[in-house]
Amino acid sequence: MVDDTTDHDTSQEERCDFCRHPIPEKPVAASVGESEYQFCSQACREALETSEYVFTEYHGFMWFDPGVSALDTSLPQGAPRNAFVLLSGPAGTRDRALQAELIWRTLQRGEPAIIVSFQEPPGSIVQQFLTFDWNVLPYLERDQLHILDCFTYRLSTRKRMYERMNEWNQHLHHVAENATTTIRDPTDIDEVTNKLDNCLEDHHLVDAGMVLIDSLTEFGALVQPVRAYEFVRTIRADVCKGRFVPVYAGATVVTEESLFPHDLAYAVDGVIDLRLTEKLVPETLLKQIRIRKMNGVLVIPEWHTYEYTSGLGMVTFDPEEEQAKSKEKATENGETAPDQSDVETDEERIEHADDAAEM
Repeated sequence: MVDDTTDHDTSQEERCDFCRHPIPEKPVAASVGESEYQFCSQACREALETSEYVFTEYHGFMWFDPGVSALDTSLPQGAPRNAFVLLSGPAGTRDRALQAELIWRTLQRGEPAIIVSFQEPPGSIVQQFLTFDWNVLPYLERDQLHILDCFTYRLSTRKRMYERMNEWNQHLHHVAENATTTIRDPTDIDEVTNKLDNCLEDHHLVDAGMVLIDSLTEFGALVQPVRAYEFVRTIRADVCKGRFVPVYAGATVVTEESLFPHDLAYAVDGVIDLRLTEKLVPETLLKQIRIRKMNGVLVIPEWHTYEYTSGLGMVTFDPEEEQAKSKEKATENGETAPDQSDVETDEERIEHADDAAEM
């Protein structure tokens, strides 16, 4: 007996009229009024009968453009929304600037964003955005940007911190106050996950937005490793896989890369590496970024050299090209390099020394 479902010609890319994926076998046909539709499966045909709309072509909602130059270049298909992504790198790579830009680009797309901060109080987080000319005050005011404060539990009295602030910092504190949820005990994983879930629910975050955790290194210093791994797995399951909300988590390399959170590469969906190198330009420390892993999408895993500038965010450049431009500019200004023909070689110096000795 021959299975007639294998006789379907797949040379032409026919797509299901409900899910928009290619139809690999003989299509399931259905007539609605005078229109004819084709589906990849009976499930999609039945789903169309009870749905008010079909999925958009290519499921564009499943991916998004991060809006960060190096990441957009390395991810031609975009970044998956259901991904837990680790931002791994040593101190000095401006990883917090990268985190701030990811959040800023999310806000610019009109989507909500939540920051789970273990390293900074809310006022300092706001100040960091402002240093890049990214004014988040309107977004805080309408709670499009929300902060889970896992830092100020360290203070014996929060009131004293406020009283010691200057007027400008008091203003930032006041603006951020209504968009902040305070975590009383960040070592209590249930409290952190429950309050994060409440924030996601309040902001109706499904298939949109972003959660940033700053940072897993700091969180790992608060709890036992077993509890830290459990936290990551819970967040990945509930937020990334359950809601299709991407989570980006900072992970500063402090000691060994085999310890939490740097040993999470197997358990997370994406890993973005940051590094410092002196190999490109002598005696100059340059910052580089690369996507090591991103499940479900095409990745171009190349290193990009970058710097951060106010207003623009991450700017990538070619160090060799910049050096050539500098030399060209120096030449135009008359600062030419020494003519090699005028430079005395070692052989010439020995010969001249011998001549002087014979005189």
